[in-house]
Amino acid sequence: MSEYLGYEVTAGVATLTINRPEKKNAMTFAMLGDFIQMVEAAGADPQAKVLVITGVAGAFCAGTDLADLATIPGEKRGLRGTAEERGKWWPIVECPIPVIGAIDGPAFGMGAEFTSQCDLRICTPNARFAWNFSHRGLVPDTGAGSWLLPRLVGVQKAMKLLYTGDTLSAQEALQIGYVDELVESTELAAAAQGLAERIAKNSPFSLKRIKALVYEGLGAEVGDHMARHTQAMAECFASADHKEGVASFLERREARFTGN
Repeated sequence: MSEYLGYEVTAGVATLTINRPEKKNAMTFAMLGDFIQMVEAAGADPQAKVLVITGVAGAFCAGTDLADLATIPGEKRGLRGTAEERGKWWPIVECPIPVIGAIDGPAFGMGAEFTSQCDLRICTPNARFAWNFSHRGLVPDTGAGSWLLPRLVGVQKAMKLLYTGDTLSAQEALQIGYVDELVESTELAAAAQGLAERIAKNSPFSLKRIKALVYEGLGAEVGDHMARHTQAMAECFASADHKEGVASFLERREARFTGN
């Protein structure tokens, strides 16, 4: 457990809360390491079927703590991992369970990247997004801004956000489809929990395969995608969750999925 990160599980929904309000949840290198480990741990938690990532009220993540960054000379700043270590760059995408971003306040730099990695995004009118890496002489920190963002909002909108580093308001984010829902700050936790619980009622076995198929399919040829699809479909047919899904329908009752 990190000093600045909280974790709890309720009704199959894990909530990871970034809690450093005096810095708008800006991340130090130590915090980032803890964050990556906690997202990985949530993905392996048998009690967690869905993960919600959020911040304390009024903040999501204002990016990298530049005061902490400044303690290391630029020429000595190393990458957090190799290109093959995707879990260090894309911990949220690599997390096998569905992830919802619940955003209240600024999501700048690394914080914006983390929102791009979430499968679903809910925000409040206080939310603001900025991929302001060009202001700091950098490219998008995790690679999500240059790979996922164009796929989420279209190439032209993404390029404008990346080139200018301009701030995207909550209403604009809703209009371009970057966020799925806009709710008041007082309703954010309940909205995220409600959506997560709806998802958590479904088969963990299929949810994990759906997530993997979608992300792997974004950069795959149709033939490669269909090879993975048919394998996943065969695995689903043989699963206890599929048997339970059919049985619950025929018996007119709620399914009791185990993920097996």
